[in-house]
Amino acid sequence: MDSKIQSYHRQKLACVYLRQSTMAQVMHNLESTNRQYALQEKALHYGWDMSHIRILDGDLGRSGAQTANREDFKSLVAEVSMGNVGAIFVLEASRLSRSSADWNRLLEICALSGTLIIDQDGCYDPAQFNDQLLLGLKGTMSQAELHLIRGRLHGAKLHKAHRGELRFPVPAGFTHDEEGNIIFDPDAQVRNCIELLFSVFREQQSAYAVMLYFRQNNILFPKRVFGGRWKGTLGWDKLTHKHTLDILRHPFYAGAYTYGRQKSVKKINADGEIVRRVSPRPMTEWPVVIKDHHPAYISYEQYEHNIQQLESNVTRKHDELTAGPPREGQSLLQGLLICGVCGHRMTLRYKSGKRKTAIYGCDWQKRQGVACPQCFYFNAGIADEAIEKKVIDALTPANVAIALHALEEFEKRHTSIDKHWQMNIQRCEYEADIAERRFEHVDPAHRLVAASLEKQWNKALEKLSLARIEYQQYQAKQRITLTAAKKKELTALAQEIPALWAKTTNIKDKKRIVRLLISDITVTKDRRTRALTLKIRWQTGTLEQIWVAPCPTFADTIRCPQHIIDVVRMLTTRYGDDRKTIAMLAEHGIKSPTGQVFNKRMIKHIRRKFNIKINVQKSPDEFTTAEVCEMFHVSRDMVHYWARNGFVPCRKTHANTYLITITPAIKLELTERLEQSYKKDAMARVPLTS
Repeated sequence: MDSKIQSYHRQKLACVYLRQSTMAQVMHNLESTNRQYALQEKALHYGWDMSHIRILDGDLGRSGAQTANREDFKSLVAEVSMGNVGAIFVLEASRLSRSSADWNRLLEICALSGTLIIDQDGCYDPAQFNDQLLLGLKGTMSQAELHLIRGRLHGAKLHKAHRGELRFPVPAGFTHDEEGNIIFDPDAQVRNCIELLFSVFREQQSAYAVMLYFRQNNILFPKRVFGGRWKGTLGWDKLTHKHTLDILRHPFYAGAYTYGRQKSVKKINADGEIVRRVSPRPMTEWPVVIKDHHPAYISYEQYEHNIQQLESNVTRKHDELTAGPPREGQSLLQGLLICGVCGHRMTLRYKSGKRKTAIYGCDWQKRQGVACPQCFYFNAGIADEAIEKKVIDALTPANVAIALHALEEFEKRHTSIDKHWQMNIQRCEYEADIAERRFEHVDPAHRLVAASLEKQWNKALEKLSLARIEYQQYQAKQRITLTAAKKKELTALAQEIPALWAKTTNIKDKKRIVRLLISDITVTKDRRTRALTLKIRWQTGTLEQIWVAPCPTFADTIRCPQHIIDVVRMLTTRYGDDRKTIAMLAEHGIKSPTGQVFNKRMIKHIRRKFNIKINVQKSPDEFTTAEVCEMFHVSRDMVHYWARNGFVPCRKTHANTYLITITPAIKLELTERLEQSYKKDAMARVPLTS
């Protein structure tokens, strides 16, 4: 018996710690597990009582590279730190921990509490320098051994992957043949589902739209079990958004063999523990990429286009020029406009009021603190209308071909889904036939087995009946959609693209069409005239520049248009009477921009603002008020005084002005009156100018 074991050690606990790295080792390496459990007998041999021996086997199947998820190791460290453990029994010292930080921390705590470590090589007292040095060397060698083993295994895997021979579970739609070659899945329904997924994404350009399409049509997606008892079994489940993204981003469907698409990264969690996280690598950092390695559902160019489309669909990337997916808003150019001032993507906002108004704007410089005011903003309607005309003009030459292609794609999609439903019914019929044959071959006297098989047969028949009902519902819905009248209407509308565009109420479809034709649009605004300059970059690489007039302001909307001003000028010249002008405007139904009937105040305002004068017919002895003031060098008030008191005859014109009659006799009388007036000096004034 080792002399390091004292009586006070035996009065404390003897902890037998068991650990194996994986559950596969626990299931298959049974001898190693038995050897670790046998350490209990070794503790009894060293003098510990059975009541003082504790078996810690909760960490079986867990890696020793980290403390996380190793609850028994945490409890062991806690017991040692409280001085309750006399010795730790372990098959190998490296079983306690593969991490240098955890291993050295445990040795330090054991040294302070006087706990021994006993393995198959001997008994160690961490409080003694020689034993501590030996245990430290064992921990270092264990870590070095892991590094060498990991390096050899990884190098061998990488070398085999460079040849494209490293085997790993293939995604749904593929399988291995008897010789180990990668082939398409022999199940036609599985292949049809994969092809349908890529076809829908090619049209919808959105992974979420693909998922909705499968859900709306009640199409289940295939999934193969990779491990466990049901390894290789084909299952069917609803398609999720994450699963759709995984399939679209997987280069395996493009016939490319890849290795190292993900990497393991160590991080410190909230509890201060070192944990591993798996994160994707950029495509440029993949160590192995072998194109045309196996059969493909899509081309590699189509795969790269899908990746670019998924990246552009990501929202909330303010610092990147991504157009984003077509959204539900009514603005046509959302995500396509680039600010001509700062070069960043313009955003969309809505101005509330009597009616909601969409506004394109850019405030990147203001948010970054580069400049205090925002770049500029403008009404979304004027830019959308201008681009709509350009898109319609671009589509017009090929309108018939587009309509026929749309019909072909629609029919092809309908045929593909119909084929999927038929194969689903065939699968259900096959499962029902198998269940029936199993029930018929069982001994009727064996009621327990017969009852179970009968229950399975009933479930298979119910599943078959449900599949047929769903297929009938799908056919009824398609009959409503694919009528001859609808096809004829679509072909007729193809002759006139503007009408087809106007009938399209789904704004997402319009946005998809615009994105197929236009890459981006750079916008600048003239500060003085408020006119917009749109520089269109088409998908073909062609550049085109157009100018758009500014959106009218509120003052522009209520300002009297030029054609009404011309009508008022013509009527005033012809009749010389505001009342006649008002009557003619009302007779022809001409109203103001605000919808009001013209009155005398409004006509007078128009004449004064646009200098429209009434030609008044007068005799040689009739003069205006201004002319009388000039003639006698008096004020206007004095002339009005003469007119009111009857000193001079006068008449009122249609223009609401006065014509005063001045004969030679009246002129002489007025001159004498002015000379005799004691207010002559007060009435004198500077001559008026007409």
